[in-house]
Amino acid sequence: MPFIKDILRYKSISFVGLEKNTGKTQTLNYVLDRLCSFSNIKIGLTSIGIDGEKEDQVTLTAKPQITIDPGTLFVTAEGLYRQKEIVANILNLSQRQTALGRLVFARSETKGKVLLGGAGNTAWLKEVIAQMHSLGADLVLVDGALSRMSFGSPSITQAMILSTGAALSASLKTVVKKTAFVYQMTQLPQIDSELASKLSDIDSGIYAITQDEEVIDLDIPSILMIERYKDKLFSQGKRLFVSGIITDKLISFLRTQKDCQQIEIIIKDFTRVFSSPEQTNMFLQKGGKISVVQRTNLIAITVNPFSPTGYNFKSQELISSLQQEIPLPIYNIKENADL
Repeated sequence: MPFIKDILRYKSISFVGLEKNTGKTQTLNYVLDRLCSFSNIKIGLTSIGIDGEKEDQVTLTAKPQITIDPGTLFVTAEGLYRQKEIVANILNLSQRQTALGRLVFARSETKGKVLLGGAGNTAWLKEVIAQMHSLGADLVLVDGALSRMSFGSPSITQAMILSTGAALSASLKTVVKKTAFVYQMTQLPQIDSELASKLSDIDSGIYAITQDEEVIDLDIPSILMIERYKDKLFSQGKRLFVSGIITDKLISFLRTQKDCQQIEIIIKDFTRVFSSPEQTNMFLQKGGKISVVQRTNLIAITVNPFSPTGYNFKSQELISSLQQEIPLPIYNIKENADL
């Protein structure tokens, strides 16, 4: 598959599902299996949250376990490490604890299945990835978790593979709409590198960006109080940096301003967009702008046309519908398992 070679351009990749049972773990297993043919590439593997279970803990349906090859560096919690079905050597243990114990850094000696449970926050996950590289991993794969889109942030991994499918909605139109919106947000324009360096370490607050790209704290306690502070919001111009998330409340307020076309919102990356497709697109259509400090490299989309509740789509119809909106490689991994 073409996107396997694309993966080798990066040092870290996140696997994100738009919903449970959209094929994220199956995609990860597919990639792991194909990467084993590149003997010169040392693979690292970790997760955010718990993954690799035999049974989905939400839908109680069977799900694929994660299978790794000899020589794979993996990180998981102590409680899950004991359940591995492989021989492995422990390389290191974290000082910090998860709910299932310390994180175990290990290298597999045989092929088999593992359960993954990794760092519980983005800062720790970044440290884990860096440590895996220092232990010899050329490429680190990060298995995401339900509703944790933030772990597809470009501040954590260099690229992302997205999984979508029938589990997201019984409506094909809705699946396409939601998936296309995520793609659209990954394509938001990126600000220049000089301004990005000023904003990258700011984690709270709302700021004005002047014509000279001076960053001014507007001292607004919360985006939920925007209407109360509307005079202060535009006191230094129409270009704003929102360090946290953007919501319907904020976007709705901004798009109703008479000079909406002059407003630009800068956010860290696409994972900060919590506003609906409807509100977001109305703001953009009125001339408002949304930019990002870091742009995400979404390199492929995989689909699962089957839902655990029993309904399904025709695979090719789903893929074709998505391809009309998204100019990326889109695959049904199960159908292409022999490629």
